[in-house]
This record gives sequence, structure tokens and C-alpha cells, in this order.
Amino acid sequence: MKKVKVCVLRTAGTNCDQETAAAFKKADSDPELVHVNSLVSGQKDLAAYHILAIPGGFSYGDDIASGKVFANELRCKLFDQIKKFVQEGKAIIGICNGFQVLVKSGLLPGNPELKQEASLIINDSGKFEDRWAYLKASQSRCVWSKGLPEVIYLPVAHGEGKFVAKDKKTLEKLKQNGQVVLRYCTPKGEPDGYSWNPNGSVDNIAGICDESGRILGLMPHPERHVDITHHPRWTGQKTGKDGDGILIIRNGVEYARRNL
Repeated sequence: MKKVKVCVLRTAGTNCDQETAAAFKKADSDPELVHVNSLVSGQKDLAAYHILAIPGGFSYGDDIASGKVFANELRCKLFDQIKKFVQEGKAIIGICNGFQVLVKSGLLPGNPELKQEASLIINDSGKFEDRWAYLKASQSRCVWSKGLPEVIYLPVAHGEGKFVAKDKKTLEKLKQNGQVVLRYCTPKGEPDGYSWNPNGSVDNIAGICDESGRILGLMPHPERHVDITHHPRWTGQKTGKDGDGILIIRNGVEYARRNL
């Protein structure tokens, strides 16, 4: 059977590429670590892949703002390749820094001109938040979130993770279009403040997709919870061998496999 090929796109400062590739391999796909310069130079062709994954880390040291330089590279150097990739119905996921890249490149929430309509800004706490978070899966159009349990548990690790939209109209459009995929919540799935929302995101938003449902960006790290032993209380869990994060990764791979 033909394998789903995943481009795990990395650059200077990316540090979650190996874990992301391992998660996609566990999901029975064929991941490859690809430096952005390989796509820019033509050494590699994005069209050869079925999924584009932009992992977490601190691309270019987040010197201007988290993900901004990498986002500009996608817009200015890879626009045609990215546009073709999206038009062919392929899937994209951006995790943590990758989410920041997607929103600052305009791929999320998504518009033909790739104009930025949202951002991830400094956490309300003013500090780097490194902890686990409960997430409520919304009824959305996202192919990556199909069949998720109502509440999942994933780790977060970011200093600029507060989701904001450019205006109320954009936020309402996200909600009405089913583009809000995950929200921070209590263990029972209820909304709450800082205790459960680690960054102060508007409407507790932790992840969104584009209108097609094929492009997902999220601040929590699914690749860090693909096995039950990754759970901080795994010895007391009776939920099988898989972690919650692998469910998201498998959904993306299964979508791509159906469209090979």
C-alpha cells in the first residue's frame, strides 16, 4: 500500500521536528525532515508530499515575533508551492510555533490574499507556560479532529500563545463557520480562567482550522502525547496504549490516505 508522505518542515530554531516525525511514523505514514532551504532552492518539491507539518520550536529565535520570519518565508519564497499544495486538497498542520507561522502567513484563518487576520501574542501571565491543558473538541469542519473525545489532554509550552483575532467580525466568522477546533477547558469540559486557559486566549481558543477544514493550527503539542506513557499520571490511566495526540495525527494521515 502506498504510504502517505509527510513533509516535516524545519528551519533554524525548530526543535520539535524529531518528535513530530516520530508521531507521524507511529500513525503509519512516511515522514521526512525537510529544511525550508531545500524547498526554496528546488532541491525538494512540496508537491511530492501529501501532508505539510510545521512543528514547534523557536524558528529564527522568534527575534521579531514568534513565527514571523518563518511565516514571511512561506509568503515570499514559497507562495506558489503552498498555494498549489492547498488547491490540490492536501492537509497542513502547524503545532505551537507552527501555529504561529500559519496565522502570521495568512494561511489561517485563510483568505486568497494570505492577509493576516489573527495572531498569537504574549501570554496574559507574562511568562512562559509549560504545563498540561484540558481541551474541549468543538463541532467543527476540521478533518484533523474527527471523532475526538469531548475532552482531551495535551501539553503546552509557549510564551506567545494567546490567540486573538483582528476584530470581532473575524472572531464571529470563525465560530459560525465551525473553524474553532479546540478550546481550553476544565477537566469536565467547562470554560474557565487562568487556571485552565494558560495564555488568556480569546474565547479560550486553542486551535483553529481554515474553511476547508484541512489546515489546522493549535498551540498544544499532540506529538508529545502519542503514547499513554507520555501522560503525567499514566500509571493510573486505564485507557489503552495510545495518548490523545495520536488521534489528531492519525486523522490527518487517514484523510491523506483516502485522497492518494
